Amino acid sequence: MFNIFSKFKKGLQKTSKKLFGAIGGVFGFKQLDEAAIETIEEALYGADFGVETTSEIMEAIKIAYKKDKSLRGQQAAELAGTILRRVLEGAQPPADWHRGNPEVICLLGVNGVGKTTTAGKLGYLLKKEGKGVIFGACDTFRAAANEQIKHWAQRVGLEIVTSHHGSDAAAVAFDAYEAAKKRGHSVLILDTAGRLHTKDHLMEELGKIRRVLQKHDPEAPHHAWMVIDGSIGSNSIDQARVFHEKFGLTGLIITKLDGTSRGGAVVGIYRELKVPIYFIGLGEQPEDLQPFSIDNYVNALFDLEDKHQ
Repeated sequence: MFNIFSKFKKGLQKTSKKLFGAIGGVFGFKQLDEAAIETIEEALYGADFGVETTSEIMEAIKIAYKKDKSLRGQQAAELAGTILRRVLEGAQPPADWHRGNPEVICLLGVNGVGKTTTAGKLGYLLKKEGKGVIFGACDTFRAAANEQIKHWAQRVGLEIVTSHHGSDAAAVAFDAYEAAKKRGHSVLILDTAGRLHTKDHLMEELGKIRRVLQKHDPEAPHHAWMVIDGSIGSNSIDQARVFHEKFGLTGLIITKLDGTSRGGAVVGIYRELKVPIYFIGLGEQPEDLQPFSIDNYVNALFDLEDKHQ
């Protein structure tokens, strides 16, 4: 547990530093005053927690301060943590989310969010769990996509089904499913092309992939996970909403949280979509894709591990 939590602390340190640095240590043992409370509010907005969540946290802190003027920064952090745990209730996926044989995971999202890299890391993680994993290279739109996913397959030691640039993505998905079934793999990860949520013809391609897979298994794809760039923050909510309406998202993977001070956006994204967050990206190495944990996330941001670990 410590190793996993340490990854959360390291991966979220830019956001945590914004909360602590801008506040000047008020989340330590310092007694709060009106100016410190205002600074906390600015830091929460800066970390992209959003209006609704920031307002709830600040209301709790102000009520507590009104009752007790000796309120300290650490107590304010604990109040914030309590509220975040409540807001994020339901954000963790079920403990046993695996189903289907083979189980099909379709990764979706716009260009540049790290979908292919995430596919590679996810394959690595599931392989470590003892699962037989195969990739389907359904990004036939981007010329370099095949090479990138092939590189990841080689790097993590997994099989892959590919086709040439410009071929039918749905046909690749069909072939990949057949290969998974014949070779006895338990998980098929489909890396789809990045697409703008405003391009209807590209969104329709996802529908075709689904229809083709359902010729094999009416339940497929068993998971439709959108990969979201955490550094974009709450600006990604509109994108995700359209994908959800068009394709029916069953989960989220939020990447690049190690490179941003806006890690509070995780809260706003979940609050808006109410779709479980399966994994978060906390670094560049394969093992830096970690299953989402509400406690690890909250504790890393507000340094509350002694109380909740």
